[in-house]
Amino acid sequence: MEEPLPASGPRSWHGRSLPVWMRRTLLGLAGLLVLPYALVLLYALPFIHPVSTLMLADLARFQGYDRRWVGFDAIAPVLVQSVMMSEDGQFCFHDGVDWVQMRGVVEDALDGEATRGASTIPMQTSKNLFLWNGRSFLRKALELPLAMWADLVWSKRRMMETYLNVAEWGPGIYGVEAAARHYFGVPAAQLSRRQAALLAVALPNPFTRVASKPGRGMQRLASLVERRARASGEYIRCLYD
Repeated sequence: MEEPLPASGPRSWHGRSLPVWMRRTLLGLAGLLVLPYALVLLYALPFIHPVSTLMLADLARFQGYDRRWVGFDAIAPVLVQSVMMSEDGQFCFHDGVDWVQMRGVVEDALDGEATRGASTIPMQTSKNLFLWNGRSFLRKALELPLAMWADLVWSKRRMMETYLNVAEWGPGIYGVEAAARHYFGVPAAQLSRRQAALLAVALPNPFTRVASKPGRGMQRLASLVERRARASGEYIRCLYD
């Protein structure tokens, strides 16, 4: 009489079953990796107002934050133009990643030169919503496919709307509406061209660049952004056509 074969089950490379804690850990990690992609689908709904990981961190520390969600049409076009020309001039033309800029960064790194920023608005939005601050290859490896997925699922208007509502403009200040009221005492819909340029210039480092108290260097950068915003024309067509 033949003996029954042993029941099949999860096995390691050595033919032994993986411990329960290891299987649970692997499943948990897989879930964490998949969750952002599912949330991108959810966040495509216009009535959903996503929060960033930094907002959640502020809540976890019982610090709170100021964020007042506004729709895309309630944001002054001059602000949209200024942010786009300051942060991601090719926003309307790439698929979430500016591969020309990215290739330049890789080449500079391989040559041992200082690297410049190549983050697009979809990449920054993905980082803000799902990842963490700080430079690392791991974060960038997670960020790139997320940015491309979000750019595929969302319209360009939804992407810009989400970015401008989760971007950090100072300690506990998130989104353009809270920033406009905090620094200039006006709603986002009423920002002047100069105010918009100053807010755009502050974005890369909102803790040292205060939009309402610009130094000479910040003023010069704002003037450059103003000129680019005035000439943005074709670059912003995907948002206003």
